[in-house]
Amino acid sequence: MKTTFKAGVAAMAIALSTAAALAAVNLNGAGGTAIYPVLSVWAQHYQQKTGNQINYQPIGSGGGIRQIEEKTVDFANSDKPLMHDDLVKNHLVQFPQVVISITPVVHLPGIAPGQMVLDGKTLADIYLGHITKWNDPEIKKLNPKLPLPNMAVLTVHRSDGSGTTFNFTDYLGKVSPEWKSKVGSDTSVNWPNGVGGKGNAGVAGTVQQTVGSIGYVEYAYVMQNNLVYTDMINRDGMRVKPTMDAFQAAAANADFSKVQDFYLILTNQSGARSWPITAATFMLMRSDYACAGRNQEVLKFLDWALTQGQGDATKLDYVPFPEEVVKQIEGSWKTTLKCTP
Repeated sequence: MKTTFKAGVAAMAIALSTAAALAAVNLNGAGGTAIYPVLSVWAQHYQQKTGNQINYQPIGSGGGIRQIEEKTVDFANSDKPLMHDDLVKNHLVQFPQVVISITPVVHLPGIAPGQMVLDGKTLADIYLGHITKWNDPEIKKLNPKLPLPNMAVLTVHRSDGSGTTFNFTDYLGKVSPEWKSKVGSDTSVNWPNGVGGKGNAGVAGTVQQTVGSIGYVEYAYVMQNNLVYTDMINRDGMRVKPTMDAFQAAAANADFSKVQDFYLILTNQSGARSWPITAATFMLMRSDYACAGRNQEVLKFLDWALTQGQGDATKLDYVPFPEEVVKQIEGSWKTTLKCTP
């Protein structure tokens, strides 16, 4: 009788396990690499909680936009917000998920993290090709006590369509009229010089391997790869380090209540403590999908990340949104997607 009972319990456990497996949902997303470190943690924790699997391809914002337009993924991510007409034309909805921070990184002999400081004009002149040596007077003026080498500068940029690039070039355009007129800002631009790396990971890897190089990456990649970051002179003329305090100071200026489709660019924010190259990163979903089914499952995951995943974001130096912004985002879904989690 005991054997029969044990067999019954085992059969029930198998049945429950099978039912749970059948009930689990697999969701597919693609897009920006800047969010990938925290998104992968969210996906892991969400699967542990719900059994649902989130498969995300970090292929760059441009690739993510293409895939959601072509209906090959359930959601996409872009560090570049889309304009209203583009959203309407492609039946898309966007909303912010978290704030990212973009950081210049260098690989120079004898230079440790945070020892070098750059300002926006100097950074633009480096990427414009006006500054070709690390001991250039413009860099020496900012760093009079640093042993700057007489070494050629190699700029590293993204080779793929990238929202990180959009925000980096948007910042350079705000601090350098020459950059704005000659290069401009977009997910891909005609770089005046340098070499490309695919994704934030590709830029990080190229800088890590190349003495004399400078690149730009989301701050989580700085920490993951032990890269040498630079400090920056911000809009208020203050030297700031890439810290959570500086990221939060810049993000505090985000007011999504006054813009359409959450379209807001956060580069070069005012404030003595503000990090100058911050950005909201956006999720994209299709407005022509029915709520019941995959759209609702995507919202369940993204809403969980907005509310329950804030601790994971903070640990990785992303800035989660305050409660009032989260409520704005959640409220928008009823109108734009006709859906709630």
